Amino acid sequence: MNESAAFDRLRPLLFTIAYEILGSAADAEDVLQDSYLRWRDVPPGEVVHPRAYLVRVVTRQALNQLRTVRRRREEYVGTWLPEPIRTQHDASHDVVLAESVSMAMLLVLETLGPTERAVFVLSEVFGHSLVEIADMIGKTDSTVRQIAHRARQHVQARRKRYEPDAETSRAVIDQFLRAARNGDVQTLMDVLAPDVVQLADGGGKVTVAGRPVVGAERVAKYLVALAQNGMAGMDVEFGSFNALPALLVRSGGELDSVLLIELSGDRITRLYAVRNPDKLRGAEVLRTLDRSDT
Repeated sequence: MNESAAFDRLRPLLFTIAYEILGSAADAEDVLQDSYLRWRDVPPGEVVHPRAYLVRVVTRQALNQLRTVRRRREEYVGTWLPEPIRTQHDASHDVVLAESVSMAMLLVLETLGPTERAVFVLSEVFGHSLVEIADMIGKTDSTVRQIAHRARQHVQARRKRYEPDAETSRAVIDQFLRAARNGDVQTLMDVLAPDVVQLADGGGKVTVAGRPVVGAERVAKYLVALAQNGMAGMDVEFGSFNALPALLVRSGGELDSVLLIELSGDRITRLYAVRNPDKLRGAEVLRTLDRSDT
């Protein structure tokens, strides 16, 4: 198998690792491109275990990239949300993988330091031993053990209960969409959890709510006003992003926003609206995710 074929075979795994460390598909693709160039320059036969070698390279490159973009994110205008990725409709069947790329988990991971994030992702999602991770990131075994313990405690204290996409989701979202379009605040409130939160990311480039909108009544009124004014006449279609049901909103055929919808039972608990055009450029690329050991 030549270097290109070997890399292509492992690309879904490598992309998933880079994306979970970075929270950005564009940055993850940059990391993969750089990692491929490094892989291509390795003399033939020098690498005995391509998977282990490439995971190490991608991890280190992703860590370097994360340290760089962290400084930019500190200056981000408004709410920062991870870059949404389009996923298969059955992506939620692997619950561990689905939770790890969910908006809720990626936002929790964003509160970790770069090294803590990489260690958590590699150990908890991809099942690498702490000894393997120590070699990947150039730390001692005991240091990685301490980092893993801190990261696990940090995430456990902040993670939400994850519920995979259920068969009932489409009916709830249909009702949600009809009520918003019809201006039916009460029906909209009926499908929203009392403590629902709506977050929006415009990156300072398009208009969005400057702060989180909290509570069923406030969110319902905000969405009705949005549907009947700024987004009136736009086309809406269903999709799956980050293993969550989502709505794609188009204006004149161009993607205006992606609304990811988090549910608990038959109630919507979180809405993540991404309108920053920089984060929508590659949003329609269908991503194959993988955390397998093969």
